[in-house]
Amino acid sequence: MWWRILIISLAFLLIGAHFMRYGYILACSLFALAPLLLFIKHKLATRLLQATLLVSTLLVWGVSGYELVQMRLVLEQPWLRLGMIISAVATFTLIAAACCNGIIAKRLRAKTLF
Repeated sequence: MWWRILIISLAFLLIGAHFMRYGYILACSLFALAPLLLFIKHKLATRLLQATLLVSTLLVWGVSGYELVQMRLVLEQPWLRLGMIISAVATFTLIAAACCNGIIAKRLRAKTLF
């Protein structure tokens, strides 16, 4: 289970670093501290993290990727590598969201054993 927590934490740190690049310190701090919600052993806290990762995939990586690729096209610069990197980061964020399901299932199994 530790590797799931690591993947989720790294995904949130990537999103936080993205906001730090543009100077949004508050958003960066919130995303960097969000994995601390995993210490709350309630299903709703983990679902909140999962929903945040899913929304961030679309609104952060999707929109940023589209805008950056469009900027590269306008400037007639190579854009394919940029598109692949943003796609890989978005895929990693989706994998982190899927890892939340594993954490919830593991916690539910642990409760039913006792």
